[in-house]
Amino acid sequence: MLAPDIERLLNQQIVKEFYSAHLYLAMSAWLRDQNLDGYANWFYVQYKEELDHGLIIFNYILNAGGQAVVGAIDAPPTEFDGLEDILQKSLAHEREISASIDNIAAAAEQAKDFKTGHFLAWFIEEQVEEEDNAATSLGRLKNFGGNPAGLLALDQEYAARAYTPNAHLALYEGRG
Repeated sequence: MLAPDIERLLNQQIVKEFYSAHLYLAMSAWLRDQNLDGYANWFYVQYKEELDHGLIIFNYILNAGGQAVVGAIDAPPTEFDGLEDILQKSLAHEREISASIDNIAAAAEQAKDFKTGHFLAWFIEEQVEEEDNAATSLGRLKNFGGNPAGLLALDQEYAARAYTPNAHLALYEGRG
């Protein structure tokens, strides 16, 4: 059984992960409108990954004997001041998500909820990757995106990203 405070924090994280998905889908749509189809693809794949993250937490709560509750999800912004603005917002958002997951991990440790702590270890590692990807994308745009050929090359590179279902999703889907 999950402690009520841990269950509440995990349910809040589901909403944050689904908000992340909506944010990245909105970014993808805006980028598509700007004919940056490669970046649009990259954020569309990110959208799917964030949905997976929310579902992984949802199923973990159920499997741990808790009640999974999907709360209201705020609408994300739909207008941006350019590609650099999107990449900056993406990095800031990933840092917020990292802080939220760290907060849950700290609460689980304090509550001696070792199973949730173990569960969250993957998310902590995932956030290192998410922040690194966002920072790298922003840095590469600043370094190479200033000229049309550089931007085209970056956009083509991001077009190659493909979605792969997360193995952790299958791990926790069993009884959910």
